[in-house]
Amino acid sequence: MEPIRRVTEPTIDVLSVMLETPHPIWGLLIVKKCDRLPGTVYPILERLERQGWIVSTWEDDSERQGPRRRLYEFTAEGESAARELCLAFTEKRRATNQAPATGKLALS
Repeated sequence: MEPIRRVTEPTIDVLSVMLETPHPIWGLLIVKKCDRLPGTVYPILERLERQGWIVSTWEDDSERQGPRRRLYEFTAEGESAARELCLAFTEKRRATNQAPATGKLALS
C-alpha cells in the first residue's frame, strides 16, 4: 500500500464517508454523501485503488434495474491508514482553528 502524497479535504471527505459505511458502497452514493462533484470523487477513488487503499468490484445484483454499480471498500491496511489519516487531519484542522490570530500557525 502506498501512502497518500497529497492529502486534500476532498480526499478526507471520501475516506470519511467510506469509514462511516460498514459495507461496500457505490461511487455515486459517495458523491452524494460527500457533496462533491463526480469529477472530484471518481479520480480520488481511482487513486486510492491504485495505491492499494481500496478495492472495487462490479455489483452482481441481477434483480436491480439500471446500470451495474461499482462497489468500493477498504483493504484491511487501507481502513486502518484511513482512520489514522482522518484523525490527524481533524486534529490539525482543530489546532489551526485554535491558533492565535497572528496569522501564524502555532507549532507544538
